Amino acid sequence: MDLATALTISARGMDVQSTRLRVIAENIANADTTGSTPGAEAYHRKTVSFENRMDAALGVATVAVKSVGTDPTELPLRYDPSNPAADARGYVKQPNVNTFVEAMDMREAERTYSANLNVLQATRSMLTRTIDMLK
Repeated sequence: MDLATALTISARGMDVQSTRLRVIAENIANADTTGSTPGAEAYHRKTVSFENRMDAALGVATVAVKSVGTDPTELPLRYDPSNPAADARGYVKQPNVNTFVEAMDMREAERTYSANLNVLQATRSMLTRTIDMLK
């Protein structure tokens, strides 16, 4: 594998992890977002799916974001008859966001991003040293 390929692979890994971090941040920001009308839906947690894609130009498989979807789990209910989003029984649909899970996902995404950044920096350093030797 040449150094340009290593740079591209690392950059794509950083790109998908930055998308993942953005989605996690959105989930955390909306962890308390309920509807504003009676029986309205609350915020649904978003998820990111990855896929391997063959890059014909590079001749290697790289990672890409397959889709950003919503978590299909049921929204929890909380009894709060004074809330404007309460249904006829007094229950409000709450977001299906677990901030603990989001924090762990964020930590994993940060570490993966950091690992790709380290590979990128090491590859750049090798390229710089190679150029210096050719001078």
